[in-house]
Amino acid sequence: MYIQLVGDLMRKIIHIDADCFFAAVEMRDDPALRDVPLAIGGPARSRGVIATANYAAREFGVRSAMSSAKAVGLCPQLVLIRGNMEKYRLASRQMHAIFQDYTLKIEPLSLDEAYLDVTDCELCHGSATLIAEEIRQRIYQEVGITVSAGIAVNKFLAKVASDWNKPDGQFVVTPQEQDEFVKTIPVKCIHGVGKVAQEKLASLKVENCLDLQNVDYLSLSQLFGSWSYRLQQLAFGIDDRPVQNHCVRKTISVETTFSTDLPDIEACLSKLPSLLSELEQRVKRKGGKPLFSKFYLKLKFSDFQQTTIETAFEASDVLSSFSRLLNQAYKRKEMPVRLIGVGYRLKEVSSRQLTLF
Repeated sequence: MYIQLVGDLMRKIIHIDADCFFAAVEMRDDPALRDVPLAIGGPARSRGVIATANYAAREFGVRSAMSSAKAVGLCPQLVLIRGNMEKYRLASRQMHAIFQDYTLKIEPLSLDEAYLDVTDCELCHGSATLIAEEIRQRIYQEVGITVSAGIAVNKFLAKVASDWNKPDGQFVVTPQEQDEFVKTIPVKCIHGVGKVAQEKLASLKVENCLDLQNVDYLSLSQLFGSWSYRLQQLAFGIDDRPVQNHCVRKTISVETTFSTDLPDIEACLSKLPSLLSELEQRVKRKGGKPLFSKFYLKLKFSDFQQTTIETAFEASDVLSSFSRLLNQAYKRKEMPVRLIGVGYRLKEVSSRQLTLF
């Protein structure tokens, strides 16, 4: 058994995740929405995308990042609203005010989820389980929405556990149970293991963390290179990452979803100058002097499949570098394009990095 320690103390990590956050806030404010399929997103007629959906809508297959048109096709009675970001930010600030009553070691992942390190918290008899229960109850009473929680000795296990009893539940992975628990975790729950990585792992007959523990490391490294070590560490439940109060910005980017698909590479290339101008303005607004390490580009095709590509940064060759990346990415499918994203990856020099907050 591997246990993360802070000094002589075992870490106590809670992952809090709001249940269908945007939709939950809307249902809180309008009781008429509570019992109908509801999604937050852009209009179906103008290529909108779903930001989140309530559980009634999810029963029809409606999911985040799905096109609004497809969502309405799956659920014709779907109530689709644009939402109100300021209202959601306020609810997020209210949640964080509650978190701060228990710990200042808070790492936000988004408006609706965060890691909390409560190792040093003496409230609730020092029990992370009781702290999580109290936080969930207070959020329901004071914010009017439900959240789920995972409790474990590290961030990876806590995040997985927060999904185990959703919605409005919590799950504890005790140190004594974590070795058995981690064996049951599907590899798709590991951050970074997307569809392509799942297919590669499936070729090695790897479906869960127990399979990943036992797979031949040489075979794994041939598919994943240096990432193989990290994958097998997580497969054994090993995650030494601390809860970080400030997240370091790793990229600066912009992207645009076009109202109609771009039919060919020439149409895509014609959009680059305006995208790069917007990217330059974003860099200026961030302030400071970020150190760029790479150009990167993302394409999403008309079938919603996407690809990313990157190359080393060259200050004197911005437009031509992005043009080359765009040509290379387009050749991977050679079909109409609905979205182009461009950006810079930043060098990992902590004294010069931009921060998100």
